[in-house]
Amino acid sequence: MTIHIRHAHISDAALILRFITELAVYEKAEHEVVATVQDIETSLFSATSTTKALICEINGEPIGFCVYFFSYSTWLGKQGLYLEDLYISPTSRGSGAGKQMLRHLAQIACETGCGRFEWSVLDWNEPAIGFYESIGASAQSEWVRYRLAGDALTAFAEGTE
Repeated sequence: MTIHIRHAHISDAALILRFITELAVYEKAEHEVVATVQDIETSLFSATSTTKALICEINGEPIGFCVYFFSYSTWLGKQGLYLEDLYISPTSRGSGAGKQMLRHLAQIACETGCGRFEWSVLDWNEPAIGFYESIGASAQSEWVRYRLAGDALTAFAEGTE
């Protein structure tokens, strides 16, 4: 079994959307996926995109993906790497592919001078939490994540909240 991680290409847009949908099903949020293949092509692969994607393959077959971007820490005075999504197909979990993807991202973070590598996990996802803690990651429980999206984002931007 050979695990290979490669940069995603625009021709992977439909595959990435399939993995996004599978992840959303797992996270009980399939109804929230509104992205299209064209959205993926534009948002990940345009000349102005600041987001990157990787594809994980076992023996040449795609089994997962991740999407990441660089953030910034004012306290460290350095950029950070933020993992938006990482997904490995259920039939390939336990193969070491997820750990290899995280290690690959950690290497990118180190090579680019990042001061941190961060991501979020749903509080009910015990298998993921256990896995992340097993590699030395720690929860940042003192921080609460907030989000403006959809109509609330538009209303606030327009001053009509």
